[in-house]
Parts: sequence; structure tokens; C-alpha cells
Amino acid sequence: MSTRRGIPFVLSAPSGAGKTTVCRALVSRDPGLVLSVSHTTRAPRQSERDGVAYHFVTPERFRALVEAGAFVEYAEYGGRLYGTSWEALEGPRGRGLDVLLEIEIQGARQVRARLPEARLLFLLPPSLAELERRLRGRGTDPPDVIERRLAIAHQELDAAPEYDYAVMNDDLEGCIAAVLEIIAAERRGETAASRRRFDPHSALAKLMAPPRAADPSL
Repeated sequence: MSTRRGIPFVLSAPSGAGKTTVCRALVSRDPGLVLSVSHTTRAPRQSERDGVAYHFVTPERFRALVEAGAFVEYAEYGGRLYGTSWEALEGPRGRGLDVLLEIEIQGARQVRARLPEARLLFLLPPSLAELERRLRGRGTDPPDVIERRLAIAHQELDAAPEYDYAVMNDDLEGCIAAVLEIIAAERRGETAASRRRFDPHSALAKLMAPPRAADPSL
């Protein structure tokens, strides 16, 4: 019987970078990877089921779980509380499965402090202009909410160098393949090439570089 313990993989991204779509694709394509189910105090949406999308709890219940030390990480985001329980991680890891955590910057920092073996991946948008276009194109938020989301996105991008890897989501299939490549390399313990290829400092510098002016001679 295998004694391998699964690896916790954290994936963070600014709103509009495609984080949820990528996470769903990863777990559907890799049988050794499961998505952790977080606790939240927000109300379920019409299509969401308790225990599948989230564990939906009251603020009072959430605070009681915090006091009991039940969470490896928790944070407030958008006025609501979100947290990943130790149970959500340790159950699958004990069975040799890797666990994917779709969480924000605050939570990722807590995971890094409490689980040094965790691997942190940051998803980057193709450009800042494309990120803004995606947020505005949703048509679900008023302008002031979009502006707030954009401001938060810039703060989150500043944290990308704290991560082990950064992958640009300029092509969905290519992005998914890149993350699966990183996961496979971590399992083999052969990470040098992936860390060079997906270095967060280089990726962020590329994202933030001003667009090149067209050559007038062309």
C-alpha cells in the first residue's frame, strides 16, 4: 500500500483571470487531484449544493470553527468569510491524493506558513486591459463594483512573486496543460525546469511591461 501523502496545490488569481474554469478543468482531467470544498458564510446560489460547491454555514458557526482551530486558512473577501478546513486537506492527502485549493492571497499566505510543503500557483490574465474587459463584459456588476475589483486585482498581482509559479491564462487549453505539467513535475520531484519556465518574477514583469509601439518603418 502506498504511503505517499498528497501535495497541497494552491491556485490564486485576480477576479476575471479564469481561476474557477481552470480549477474545474484540472480536477476533471487528473484523477489524482481533488478540489477542496471550503466553508463560507455567503448564501448559496441557485445552482449550488451544500457540501459540493461549499459548506455553507452561518457567521456564528464559522467563528466557532475558527475558535476550535478547524481551519488551515480563512479570510474575509467581499464582506464574507471563507475558509479551508484541515479535514478537507488531510482526508484526501492521507489517501495519496493531491488537493487543489482555489483561494485568495490572504489564505495562500496562511497555507504557506502552516504547510511548507504546499505549492503555490498564481494565474495571470493575458494583459491588464484584457482583465478589465472581462470584468466589464460580465454585465453583472455596477461600475463602482468593477472599479473596486480592478483595484483589488492590482493589489493581488503585486503578490504574485510570493508564489512558486505563475502561469498566464492567454489560451485556456495551454494554461490548463501548463498547470498539469507543473503538478506532474512536483510529483516527480523534478521541478527545476518548471520553476524557470514559470518564474513569477519574469511572468509579472512581462505582464506589466508597456505595450511596444508599432515600428513606423513597417
